[in-house]
Amino acid sequence: MSIDWTAVALSVRLSAATTLVLLVLGLPAAWWLALSTRRWKFLVEAVVALPLVLPPTVLGFYVLVALGPRSPLGRLVEGLTGSRLPFTFAGLLVASVLYSLPFAVQPFAAAFARVPRRLLEASWSLGISRLGTFRRVVVPLALPGIVTGLVLAFAHTMGEFGVVLMVGGNLPGVTRTASISIYDDVQALDYAGAGATSLLLLGFSFVVLAVTYGLRRRAGALWPSE
Repeated sequence: MSIDWTAVALSVRLSAATTLVLLVLGLPAAWWLALSTRRWKFLVEAVVALPLVLPPTVLGFYVLVALGPRSPLGRLVEGLTGSRLPFTFAGLLVASVLYSLPFAVQPFAAAFARVPRRLLEASWSLGISRLGTFRRVVVPLALPGIVTGLVLAFAHTMGEFGVVLMVGGNLPGVTRTASISIYDDVQALDYAGAGATSLLLLGFSFVVLAVTYGLRRRAGALWPSE
């Protein structure tokens, strides 16, 4: 019984990078979704939530085509960097960010929406900028929801299979993640290896869910329903 620790380490690295990108991009997107009164906001919400219902292979196919050398984006990236994104770690990162987007943005937006509007207006009336209000008022109050989104995004990326296989293939040490390692072990009839890696991910998933529900309970204590 053996675990492909290289694949596990790659999954952790990919999950950490994806979570960091979603923190940077997801917070402003969620803040806009929480406060915007635009009539077409539902279209943006639908786009953000699309990976929840879209088959991973379909999303992976479109990402692969979009990043490929025949697409304008793929040619632009290749012209700027001299390399192609498909079947690389960078390509996996792009696909993972898109696939895990709703798992981060939706908890962020829900937490922001629970912050009382009167606190924002009070902060603005005291001369604090919108950015300062966001940093000093919104983030501390919405922190449980923010952490929940980050934890869910990290865990979701750890278990990715279809998207990473379509965009990254199965290159050991480059794009071979833990989920692909399990698939390979099963294909090779190495059920002991597959079981060991699966058990590791099972334990990790349980911890993630425990943390998520704990944070949700804390958030409910901070803002009890009326």
